[in-house]
This record gives sequence, structure tokens and C-alpha cells, in this order.
Amino acid sequence: MKYVNVESVEAGEILGKTVYSSNGTVLLSAGVQLTVFMVNTLKRIGVTTLYIQDEAFKDVDTEDILDEATKRAIINEMSVTLEAVRSGKDWSPKKVALSIDKLLNDVLNGRELLVQLTDIRTQDNAQYVHAMNVCLLSSVIGLNMGLNYNQLKDLAVGALLHDIGKVGEPPGTVPTSKLHHTWRGFEVIKNKREFSLLVAHTALQHHEHEDGSGTPRGIRGKDIHLFAKIVSAANIYDNLINGLSGSNMLPHEACEAMMAMSGTKLDRDILIEFNKSVSVYPNGTAVRLSTKETGVIVRQHRGLPGRPVIRVAHGNTRYSLDVVEIDLAKQNTIFIEGVLT
Repeated sequence: MKYVNVESVEAGEILGKTVYSSNGTVLLSAGVQLTVFMVNTLKRIGVTTLYIQDEAFKDVDTEDILDEATKRAIINEMSVTLEAVRSGKDWSPKKVALSIDKLLNDVLNGRELLVQLTDIRTQDNAQYVHAMNVCLLSSVIGLNMGLNYNQLKDLAVGALLHDIGKVGEPPGTVPTSKLHHTWRGFEVIKNKREFSLLVAHTALQHHEHEDGSGTPRGIRGKDIHLFAKIVSAANIYDNLINGLSGSNMLPHEACEAMMAMSGTKLDRDILIEFNKSVSVYPNGTAVRLSTKETGVIVRQHRGLPGRPVIRVAHGNTRYSLDVVEIDLAKQNTIFIEGVLT
């Protein structure tokens, strides 16, 4: 599969990865042949990137840590939970916890994989996919830091619900006020006695910064709980790569931007674990090498996320192609010069 901008997709191409609605149901299934109407509809509902099947890269696996059933369950549960909060109805901590158990099971089984946050977003499901991504990345970082299962579960619940206070948030809310969404989230979660108070504090503190410049209380360093620091890093990364913070960076650009936040917005130790966890160049991404060759990322190296394996095709026609793979972990004089969008 190849990971491409939706603007370059043509009718007749085969969708490589399923597109979900805001409640977790399937909008378009992987394997469907795209029509002009489908492509235009995807653009209209806010889809910007897609996985497309390609014969030359049919063996390229996206290496998702979460399986499709887990994703559907989490997206659906977030939809139900946030709608209940929005309408003032009760919601089920037990069902949220069951979704987290599924996610953590996938994380533990896929501990050798790097996180690739490439799920297809629409305007309707973006909030839920964001929550799922922050939860996934936070859980992987926590696992790398040696947290036990109970700690991972509290962290994962706090990460999944970190923005629950945004539901019904009045427009123009002053960030330092008691109406800040982190305070609202704290109040919503702390009333659920099934959850540890750490879950509520994770939501409360995920916008605090190491240097005290964050919100809502301006606390710093050791006064910020470890779980909130982890969620902060995961939240910032997903916002940077998916345009939720006004930017739309490529993964390697976002990683560089986050390293510049070390010691100010973000904790240095957590950034080290973050950089071990995330795929800088997701599988299927087209890149240009320092040799001026172009190719597609086909495999990753755990522990060396910036040095993947690239498949390069030489030749002028489809009948005279010489396909080679360049392993940047072994070819230490070759570098990725740019990502082709």
C-alpha cells in the first residue's frame, strides 16, 4: 500500500484502509474501487490522506498496533460517551474500561511495533480518532517506561478521556479560568467512582508545562503527574500531524518540533521514550533519498525509527524495473532528504 494525499487519488484506484464514521461504522471498506463520486465525497467530509493499494507495494503492511475491531469499539464508545456528556445523561465507566482492556491487549501483543498514526479522519470522526491516538501513544510510552498493567490502565483511561471537558465548552472560554476544558474534564471524571482519581488529574494537568507556562494552574516539573506528562506529549504530537492545532506537519517535522520543546513544554525523559515509540516515516510514505532516488517506506526498525527500509525501483517502464531495498540501518551514508506528498 501507498500513503498518499487525497488530491492525487484517481477514480479506479483501490482503497487500502477502511474509512470509519463518527460512531465506528464503516463508511468505505478497504478493497473498494474508488469512483469519482467517492473521491469527491471523501474530500468533502474532510479526508486529506488515504492508503491506496499498489501492485508494486502489495506486501507493504501498515503494521497497525490496534486491530480493526478494537478501533471500531473505541470510536463507537467515545461517540456514545461524549454524546451522553453533551446531553447531560449518565455514561458507563465500565464500558470505557472494557474498550481500554482491548486496546491494552493489542498494545501488549504489538510491543515490537512502532506507532503509526495514519488512520483516515473525517470531520465527524476526528475528535474520536484523536482520543484513540492519544490513548494508544500514551499507552506505548507508558509500557516502555515500565508501568504495570493497572498503571497502564489508569493512564490509558485518562488519555482517552483527556478532552472530555471540551464537550459543551462555551465559545471564547478564557484558558486560565475554572471553565477551562481541563477543569471541566476533571469534574466530569472525578464523579465516576469506578475510576482512580489519577484519571481525573491526568485530564486536569495535560496542558501543564515543565517550565510552569501551561494551564490551567501553571504548575511545573515534579508537581505535574507522570501520566499527565505522557498524555501531554501524545496530545501535542497528534495535534501537530493532524492539523488540530493549526498545523499539519509530517511526522518527522513534528518530532523535530517536539524536541525543541524539551525542558520547556515537555519532559526530557518522556521525549526520549516518545522517540523510541513513534514511526517517523510511516510505511507507505514516498520519500526522496540523499542519492536523489525516490522510493517508498516498506519496513521499520524498532529503536531506529528514523532509519527505515525503502524500496526503490530503477528503470523506465513497468517491464524493465529493477526493484531494490535500501536499509538505512545498514547504509549509514544514505539519508532521507524529503517526503513526497
